[in-house]
Amino acid sequence: MIAEVDTPSRPGSGATGEHWIPVRARLIVASAFMLFLELALIRWTGSNIVHLSYFTNFVLLGSFLGIGLGFLRVGRSTRQPYYSPVVLAALVLIVYYFPVTVDRQTEGVLYFTSLSTSGPPAWAILPVVFAAAALVLMGPAELVGRCFPELPRLEAYRYDLIGSLTGIAMFSLLSLASAPPVAWGIIAACAYGVLLRPRSIGRYLGLVTFPSLVVIAALAVETFTAGALWSPYYKVTYQQHFLGDVPIMDIAVNGIPHQQAIPAAARLQWERQYALPYERAASAANLDDVLIVGAGSGTDVAIALSKGAKHVDAVEIDPKLRELGGVYHPDRPYQDPRVTTHITDGRAYLERTDKKYDLILFALPDSLTLVSGASSLRLESYLFTQQAMRAAHDHLKPGGAFSMYNYYREQWLVDRLASTAQAAFGHKPCVDEVGSGQQAVITAGVTADAQRCASEWAGAKADTPPPAVDDRPFLYLHGRDIPSIYLIALGLILLVSIVAVRAVAGPFRRMRPYADLFLLGVSFLLLETKNVTGFALLFGTTWVVNAIVFAGVLVAVLAAVEVTRRFRTPPLPVMYAILLGGLVLAALVPNSWLLGLPVPLRVVCAVVVAFLPIFAANVVFAKRFADTSDATVAFGANLLGAILGGCLEYLSLVIGYEGLLVVAGLLYLGAFALLPRTARAL
Repeated sequence: MIAEVDTPSRPGSGATGEHWIPVRARLIVASAFMLFLELALIRWTGSNIVHLSYFTNFVLLGSFLGIGLGFLRVGRSTRQPYYSPVVLAALVLIVYYFPVTVDRQTEGVLYFTSLSTSGPPAWAILPVVFAAAALVLMGPAELVGRCFPELPRLEAYRYDLIGSLTGIAMFSLLSLASAPPVAWGIIAACAYGVLLRPRSIGRYLGLVTFPSLVVIAALAVETFTAGALWSPYYKVTYQQHFLGDVPIMDIAVNGIPHQQAIPAAARLQWERQYALPYERAASAANLDDVLIVGAGSGTDVAIALSKGAKHVDAVEIDPKLRELGGVYHPDRPYQDPRVTTHITDGRAYLERTDKKYDLILFALPDSLTLVSGASSLRLESYLFTQQAMRAAHDHLKPGGAFSMYNYYREQWLVDRLASTAQAAFGHKPCVDEVGSGQQAVITAGVTADAQRCASEWAGAKADTPPPAVDDRPFLYLHGRDIPSIYLIALGLILLVSIVAVRAVAGPFRRMRPYADLFLLGVSFLLLETKNVTGFALLFGTTWVVNAIVFAGVLVAVLAAVEVTRRFRTPPLPVMYAILLGGLVLAALVPNSWLLGLPVPLRVVCAVVVAFLPIFAANVVFAKRFADTSDATVAFGANLLGAILGGCLEYLSLVIGYEGLLVVAGLLYLGAFALLPRTARAL
């Protein structure tokens, strides 16, 4: 067992006598607040600035920078971080008064199906959000960091992890309850009030109370005047009106027009593509069972019922969209006894069910957002891979058919999806292009005789990208490269981070002894990303799965700390060998094999494969961290490494998610090479 030696408090560290909350409780509260605030910022800014729906880790990287700077600032100032609530209030007001929607037609298919533009351009608002996120998170991080010198290394890390788990649990419970942002603002105000002890009433009222009230007021106005519903994924707004005598409900998510609830008869009359799957599928004459993925507010379900479906399984990932359809859709499809609703991820449903269908529809599944914690994974990414379409094929009855439709906007995208269907079904699908904007319907029968094409698809062109696969599920990227918009943004983030660290922490030589901890931070974030995307594929790209994975990672880290504190563990070279062995195991076990297992066994195997390297990596970190001479600088260096790791996530666009394991392995080897000789015997 590693010996733990109490370290004396430094000036400004927040010694026990200076705060009314004992240091352990204060560390838990501050850590919980830090995680909660980070998640709330990612969620709220993304709902009002559409750029962030496609750069979710932009705020995440700003948060990492702020947290790292907060730790590095410990001991360099005795002032309370009153700047944090002030900057938060300023950010909330800026975002509230200058929300952004994006015309994604000007950006290629990186941005997809937006209809309008408003608010500041990306080059103006994104730097503001990044800098503000860093400054806001820097405050709670500084409060956390001030607790570290007052406790033994691993004990401080232990309470930090307990607090982080608490923060994730709080935010997850609020998501489950569909709590609006004003609830997040109240929690943030209470945390600031508890943690920032006043040295004068006037300063406290001006720098803590007033900004907190501004935040609560702005979020309350948004909550109660915008008529928004807050799902775990979106800020959902809706408006009912009539077009002639036809009732219509327009639904927007995160400021983008998303879908309409329209009577089936009107939709079929106005837009022919909704009828085409039933014309192209030979099974349409006898629809005993229909599966609709992306059921939304219910129009596609209503159309299936109007076409004679005897039973419809309606799969929708967002509970609020389903709720709106249940209450307001003119045809009331969700009240029909022939309809069964499943609130889950479409790919996950296909992997879990044993049911066979006469017709499977992917009904405009376009999430308009990325998954938090994974740089380029959209909610629907795993629906459009070759493996997903093969899963649809395997769930068709003899004579059944699969169909998908959307506004694809790019001819190469239509051809890519058609070639994906061809690879999955073994023959050319029917491809109907309707109207402008590459509006298309792609239909494939379980056999060639089960489809009725108006004309034969010409086939993929020479420049059509190959089918997307589960390892690289990036449907909307034409090439195997990183788009320039990402490269520019990431380059600027790294430049700003270097300048900010130098300005706050002073010369980089303070962190030089902890270069190995920096690389541990880089590689751990890549490992976490791989696990988030892997579990999304295995169990669904839902917020519940993501919350469980993030919590599971922290539990594995906490377990590593507890084992290191209580038991004698192997020396660091041995632990590095175990870590690399775990990475090799993770690389050798394909997701396709795990997907073939029953769900309970799949859970067990996935947890073992995913969390063995995480556990070993954190035993390495815990042993090394316990031996550091400056806990706050060491921890700050590790957190700053996460910024580089967040940037390197984008390598997955080129090498795939499995390739991230190789990069992580090389980085862990680099960390071992930089390990001080005195630490190798630990």
